[in-house]
Amino acid sequence: MTAGERASSVPGADRAITALLQPGSVAILGCSGDLARINGRPLKYFLQKGYKGRLYPVNPKYREIAGLTCYPSVTAIPEPVDLAVIALPAALVLEGVRELVEKGVPAAVIFSSGFAETGAEGAAAQREIARVARSGGLRFCGPNSVGVINAFEGVTASFSEYLEGLAPPGPVAFISQSGAFGTAIAVLARRRQLDLGYFINTGNEADVDVAEAFAFVVEDPRIRIVAGYIEGIRDGRKLLAVADRAMALGKPMILTKVGRSDAGARAAASHTGALAGADAVLDGVLRQKGVLRADDEEEMIDLIEMFAHSRPPKGPSIGIVTQSGGAGVLACDRAESLGLRVPALSAETQRRLKEVLPGYSAVANPVDVTGLSLAEPELMRAAMKLVLSDPGIDIGMLWLRLMDAYVDTVIDIITDLKESTNKTFVVSWLAAPEAALAFLRERGICVARGAAQAVSALAGLARHAGARERWLAESAGRARPEPSADPALRALPEAAGVVPTMTAAEILKSAGVSIAPSELARDLEAAAAAAARLGYPVALKIESPDIPHKTEAGGVRLGIAGESELRKTFPQILEAVRAHNSAARIDGILVQRMVEQGLEMVIGVHQDAAFGPVVMVGLGGIFVEVLKDVAFAAAPVSPIEAETLLSNLRGAPMLAGVRGREPVDRARLCELLVNVSRLAAALGPRLAELDLNPVIAGAERATAADWLMILKGSRECEKK
Repeated sequence: MTAGERASSVPGADRAITALLQPGSVAILGCSGDLARINGRPLKYFLQKGYKGRLYPVNPKYREIAGLTCYPSVTAIPEPVDLAVIALPAALVLEGVRELVEKGVPAAVIFSSGFAETGAEGAAAQREIARVARSGGLRFCGPNSVGVINAFEGVTASFSEYLEGLAPPGPVAFISQSGAFGTAIAVLARRRQLDLGYFINTGNEADVDVAEAFAFVVEDPRIRIVAGYIEGIRDGRKLLAVADRAMALGKPMILTKVGRSDAGARAAASHTGALAGADAVLDGVLRQKGVLRADDEEEMIDLIEMFAHSRPPKGPSIGIVTQSGGAGVLACDRAESLGLRVPALSAETQRRLKEVLPGYSAVANPVDVTGLSLAEPELMRAAMKLVLSDPGIDIGMLWLRLMDAYVDTVIDIITDLKESTNKTFVVSWLAAPEAALAFLRERGICVARGAAQAVSALAGLARHAGARERWLAESAGRARPEPSADPALRALPEAAGVVPTMTAAEILKSAGVSIAPSELARDLEAAAAAAARLGYPVALKIESPDIPHKTEAGGVRLGIAGESELRKTFPQILEAVRAHNSAARIDGILVQRMVEQGLEMVIGVHQDAAFGPVVMVGLGGIFVEVLKDVAFAAAPVSPIEAETLLSNLRGAPMLAGVRGREPVDRARLCELLVNVSRLAAALGPRLAELDLNPVIAGAERATAADWLMILKGSRECEKK
């Protein structure tokens, strides 16, 4: 029975991807009679792990391998084949792909290296393989891949050392662009008793990429957690669509994306041929979609373990019980730095704690049960139960160390605490016996490596719970409607480059973006007349396609109070600009009504190579590049996402008003951000850059006082 005939665990999935990951029959090209060799291992693993489908070794050197008929070519196999494993030298891969196309095989895994990862010649060979496969409808994973594993059906199209050990199916799907590092992470997960339902290495991604692999596994009802190691993202929008689907299904998505630094980005490119995108943008769009980003493989496993064994918290408030005051302080510091709250326990809870703990114990939060618990471990049970019963606590964490003399008692205490509460409960047991860890993990209890690691993973759990709550709110229709940006398309110039300020103003206004009233004056008299119409005070700003940064050229004067001052300032601006750039084309001077004082923000749009148009918001003004307090999201953003972006800023408290200032009208600021994002999505690749800086946010307004729009040419975008 082929993949196309039998029922898949992912109804409606693409037939070729189903054949890749849930094949009913497998051919192994280049299969070795020595099952210890790389090209013999897949067959060994298929046989060992209980694969129920048909297996076809292919190698003209053999008539039989491991008791199975060995065929001289794929075309000699009399039955249909779902999946082909290509374990051939690089020079023979193209001919193998041609045979698969002739046979009508829908999917393949290509182990062979020596392609795009080696340079231009290898890249050309890889493109030819992809062309031939595409012409015949063959989808493939690789080349330069260690393969794919589906533990549910015993599919072991891989030579990974991970398969040398037990590989029972579990609720985690792990996808990696790196074969060797991905294998190491898979082994690390197994040591934490986290079983993988799928392990997929996409290799060079000449065809199937991580987003497609994620899209398949996230739909499998047997998978509860999806995780991945990524070195480069080619189609960010496809990945974000998967993240949306994961959120709809309530499945956490955890990624380790390397290339944060320039050196790391170069290393990633040389390893996979993929380019690392801007790290700040990546952080922003992943946070926007509720995807958790782990800094390294250990943190990824921490998060997976937390989600595998812990219920989502109903809020961010954590109660900590510890045997060490120092560990408690460390946990508090980490918790508050990551957005968790460590509130004081209620007076009633503290009173009851004092009844059961020594008089010198700390009972406010964290609760220190002191060294006495080493001799009387039941103190931990009593204290933790009281903390978990406090109505102001959403999460309970117990920190302990060693306890070798009381292992059975401690296991009983921890098991009882987990079973007796409906709140999130985790344990950090430092230097715990391995047997105790195994016992607790078998019973679905999260045991973290240390206090800091426990809190970091809990923060991820809480962030995902918050993102899920926001997603449900939007899906229930409680989000405000987003205005259309379609009228802006009709006013868009065809040419590339800086858009004249007044043309840009019309485009922005058509999209619902509030901007300061402005007029362009060609000469002094026109400027005086414009100022009279707009009303003083006004600002004067040079208008030149050659001077995008007006302030640096001396081309801006603010707060001009009357006509006499205007007549003196107008020629001064022209003189300063000509001194800065004598060749600059000058179209006139913009006369703009001054916007009332408020908090200066910046809102912008940037075209990201992976994610397309992304919006940015942050604290603005002339120091935006110094402060760098900004947040990014893929366009368009919803009102709830806009509100979350503002909350993610380090300077978010300033929006509430500081030092006597009135609070900012966050609703208007969010509306402006939403409308800019809608405009960015509507203009697509035509919009190269957009800067609204400053945006003056006040108690009753959010108005752009200055704007810069840069377009790509329409023909340039059509070619792409």
